[in-house]
Amino acid sequence: LIVDDVATNRIVLKVKLSAARYETMQAGSGAEALRLVGQYAPDLILLDVQLPDMSGLEVLRRLKADPATAGIPVLMITAFPDPRTRLEALRAGAADHLMKPLDEQLLLARLRSLLRLRETEQELTLRERTFRDLGFAEGPALFETRSRIALIGCTRDEARNWKRCLAHHLGTASAVVVAREDALGNGAVAQGYDAYVISADLGRPGDGLRLMSELRSRARSRDAVICIALPEGASDSAAMALDLGAADLLPEVMGAPFAAQEAALRLDRALARKHRHERLRDHLTDGLRLAMTDPLTGLHNRRYAMSQLARLADRARSTGRPFAVMALDLDRFKAVNDTWGHAAGDAVLVEVAQRLRAQLRQDDLLDRIGGE
Repeated sequence: LIVDDVATNRIVLKVKLSAARYETMQAGSGAEALRLVGQYAPDLILLDVQLPDMSGLEVLRRLKADPATAGIPVLMITAFPDPRTRLEALRAGAADHLMKPLDEQLLLARLRSLLRLRETEQELTLRERTFRDLGFAEGPALFETRSRIALIGCTRDEARNWKRCLAHHLGTASAVVVAREDALGNGAVAQGYDAYVISADLGRPGDGLRLMSELRSRARSRDAVICIALPEGASDSAAMALDLGAADLLPEVMGAPFAAQEAALRLDRALARKHRHERLRDHLTDGLRLAMTDPLTGLHNRRYAMSQLARLADRARSTGRPFAVMALDLDRFKAVNDTWGHAAGDAVLVEVAQRLRAQLRQDDLLDRIGGE
């Protein structure tokens, strides 16, 4: 959805986006934009700050206040370079704040990045909702996660300056200066940083982007938040960083007015999203485990057994080798429940399960000793 009070601006954007195979709608006022969002639920909104009936910031706040539209990413667009308005838009929930005239390469890269992120959010949320409907409710977060941020500047002085500028804005997060030659070493990997802030040019142009690609290829840092710090006007590097998977773009000079606040806000938002995704993934993993496990004994349940037996039968048919199934029955178990109650029967089941596991571990150990 393109929201701008100037028809020419809307048409220019429509032509650019249509060439990139996006379907567009247009609105010339805030009220019309809210109506179209409610009717069509677009995947993304390009929203001008200046509108005839209400400000773009007011439209943004209304969108974020409604649970039905709060998840739609909004790109604010303005012709006036006001750092206060930029910061206010980000605090209100805008995904980014772009200046007119729009750089087409950077705009399309930002759209691709936001739509990828939205698809990930929707997929995780859908899976989590499915598990919740099945009765596997997500538990509340017990404590606030303290994040660790690695600062990798073109020079150590630049990274130290970032740390000094961010010190009063990061809340519970802690920032550490890391030398670029140590970023991929075992020591840095062992730290398990939640986020990296990397200068786009580490000695040579594009070195920061290459380091980001290396971090994305390592298991311990693959899911970390990686933000690229760029000088103003580096649109080519900015577009490439977003396409390579940067979570966000930060101002390289953080000593300018409001720059440190903006950088901290973007980092905090990306870290909150990362921790939420981790909770959702952990919840999904727990849900899968619970779906296959008996809650009383901890043994695998019938659902798991039937799928395993089906795989064993398929393997036996393909290899021509037989397989055996052992079934155990507890004699006179009903008498335990009838005489001592179901609580005693549950205790018997738990004890039997523990003995089975202990015997299987012992048999496995004997097999290994015999094999050696």
